[in-house]
Amino acid sequence: MKFRATLQIGKNGLTSGILENIKTCFKTRENIKICLLKSAGHNKKTAEEIAEKIVSELGSKYTYKIIGFTIFLKKWRRAISRPRKS
Repeated sequence: MKFRATLQIGKNGLTSGILENIKTCFKTRENIKICLLKSAGHNKKTAEEIAEKIVSELGSKYTYKIIGFTIFLKKWRRAISRPRKS
């Protein structure tokens, strides 16, 4: 599983331009790696919020995994049913 598409999120946070970049990258790739820079807010809660926003914007075919301050996004062939948070 190679991650050639690597994006960075900095002090401006998650912008519409970054979301468009992510959508464009997924046209040719199944996996994307997103690094959160220190200026984006270096805490786990911020990383989780950003990942949730990205996946909710992309749709039900996408999942994420957070390792450190890096978000790994994966595109599946079918829609994934996620458990609802209460």
